[in-house]
Amino acid sequence: MSDTVQNAIEYLQETQDKMMEDYKELLRFPSISADPAHAEDVKACADWIVGQLEALGFENCEAIATDGLPVVYGEWLKAGSDKPTVLVYSHYDVQPVDPLPLWHSEPFEAVFRDGAMVARGASDNKAGIWGNLKTFEALLKADGRLPVNIKIMFEGEEESGSPSIEAFVEANKERLRADVLLNCDGDLAPDDPKLYYGGRGMVTAQVRVSGPSADIHSGLFGGLVQNPLHVAGAIIGSFHDDAGRIKLPGYYDDVKEAAPDDKKRIEAGFQAESLLESAGVAAFWGESIAPAAERATVYPTLDIVGMWGGYQGPGIKTIIPAEAGFKITMRLAPDQDPAKISGALKQYVESFATDAVKVECSIGEEAWYFQLETEGPWLEAVQSAIEATIGQRAQLVRTGGSIPILGVFNRLIGLPITAFAYGHGEGIHSPNEALDIDSFFLSLQAAVRLYHNLGEVEV
Repeated sequence: MSDTVQNAIEYLQETQDKMMEDYKELLRFPSISADPAHAEDVKACADWIVGQLEALGFENCEAIATDGLPVVYGEWLKAGSDKPTVLVYSHYDVQPVDPLPLWHSEPFEAVFRDGAMVARGASDNKAGIWGNLKTFEALLKADGRLPVNIKIMFEGEEESGSPSIEAFVEANKERLRADVLLNCDGDLAPDDPKLYYGGRGMVTAQVRVSGPSADIHSGLFGGLVQNPLHVAGAIIGSFHDDAGRIKLPGYYDDVKEAAPDDKKRIEAGFQAESLLESAGVAAFWGESIAPAAERATVYPTLDIVGMWGGYQGPGIKTIIPAEAGFKITMRLAPDQDPAKISGALKQYVESFATDAVKVECSIGEEAWYFQLETEGPWLEAVQSAIEATIGQRAQLVRTGGSIPILGVFNRLIGLPITAFAYGHGEGIHSPNEALDIDSFFLSLQAAVRLYHNLGEVEV
């Protein structure tokens, strides 16, 4: 182990308590990108991170305006032209906190509980922000310099589908030029380390079915006026057959079977019993479509994630509601074009309109699948760092989730992408989100080794 690596790790150990206490300041920002009411909080969080980068000696730091929420940028380019330039990606926005009554403490007032930091964003993904800042601080304290050139790109819209990110990347290709992109959005469990190498695309939508001009008496108008809730239910019920196959016309046209090597990795990384236990169900659905491991990672989905309409209070209110609606998320297979799928969805849903009801389908997010390195020196730098820290290499797995920015980089810039995650979290996207502190500090040690390793890659 080099003196720089050893000294940086010792610095992290010496400052651990202060570091975690200071982390609370970042976690106080309610940087919820999906809620327009928190737009100023997101921007304030971005400005705070810019200040942290400047304090570390990064240059050209700014919260760059986009059509939506800002991207934090900064650079440290003093390692030399013979060293790689690493574009480091993470996101500082977080999920909404609902349902608030299920939280055991205030979501944005971080607390230590059972060896974990509990707060919204503690794991997903402010750990990626804070972890990088502290790793850079430790390396600079140890050697006065970083082993690689660094460009920072911290996003503020990931949890709302990155709607502004493609235009941002297109407009800033030169500024973002690098040798490799390091994605720091993920989870690293020391006892079972995994690295995501690919994920699905995504389309989201909201459907509104509107009928009478106001809620009306079901005794007077039942059987005369078409009920928007019935139409919404008919649309939802039409999306799948009894086996779980999606009935949207043409939905599977561009779905291709996974390559043999990919099938092996997918099956090896799939933990059926753990997923069943986590979901709290006795069995999976859709067994006739494809193996469960592939349905969870590379096959497309269509899910209703919210619905509304009519009276929701106690007892019964005898009305036909004026409107009803629901929200959709679709996870897309690697060869599915999000624009094509969203167009097909909109056309299909709106075909349920009648003379009595209007049906409007508003498309939200559209994101392509992403693909990371599965071999080569960039991945080896990550794997060697993990192995040197926790004694084993990470298993390469596909995720069923989506990271829109990575699909954008795959298509627009084409630079290699690898991944590294800071710590292991629980309750991600749920109440009482928590970051295991021991795992976070192991990942900081691995990160010191990772940046050292990246500095050894020839470019």
